[in-house]
Amino acid sequence: MAPFAAERDEMVLVQLERRGVKDPRVLDAMRSVPRHLFVPIEQRHVAYRDGPLSIGHCQTISQPYIVALMAELLQLKEDGICLDVGTGSGYAAAVLAKLCAHVSSVERLPELVGTARNNLIAAGSRNIDIVCGDGSLGYPEGAPYDAIAVAAGAPFVPEPLKEQLKPGGRLVVPVGPSRRLQELIVVHRISDGAYETENLGGVAFVPFVGAHAWPEN
Repeated sequence: MAPFAAERDEMVLVQLERRGVKDPRVLDAMRSVPRHLFVPIEQRHVAYRDGPLSIGHCQTISQPYIVALMAELLQLKEDGICLDVGTGSGYAAAVLAKLCAHVSSVERLPELVGTARNNLIAAGSRNIDIVCGDGSLGYPEGAPYDAIAVAAGAPFVPEPLKEQLKPGGRLVVPVGPSRRLQELIVVHRISDGAYETENLGGVAFVPFVGAHAWPEN
């Protein structure tokens, strides 16, 4: 049996299915991605716990349920193109890469870019490009996107991310007036100039820092 396979099965059953995550492709992705490879070695024994974990540099790997929920909300197709904002250790990008053709991922901290690349190689993820930059600007070189996932809390929905969605595309982003508490927002681009927004309720992410997000200090 693969390392931590039993822990992944239990995570999917208890933390995801019992909380309402239903998409079989998302559940399969969460079951197959080795989360323990995306946390510091000293935390691997708790990699599948029901909560976020520190990955250093004041950043975290998100709770498994949140990763799965956001992936489900994006409604990715196998031939889709996705933008992952806030690479962190690379775990969410690895999950999204199981659901679509290609993922571009943007991380502002160079130290985490290197870590994420190494983690993704170790996990066998291939259809992911990681770039270092301001995620609030998106990644125009890969646009337009079928889906965009943001793993940090913004004070408002960054306009460049909305603009980089294809018509019919979906953006999932935590938004709120606090640097620590937000509400999970789904933005659906209906047409070139029309959007629909849905509020999924309270979440807690690290602050989204950038030109179209929170200032550095």
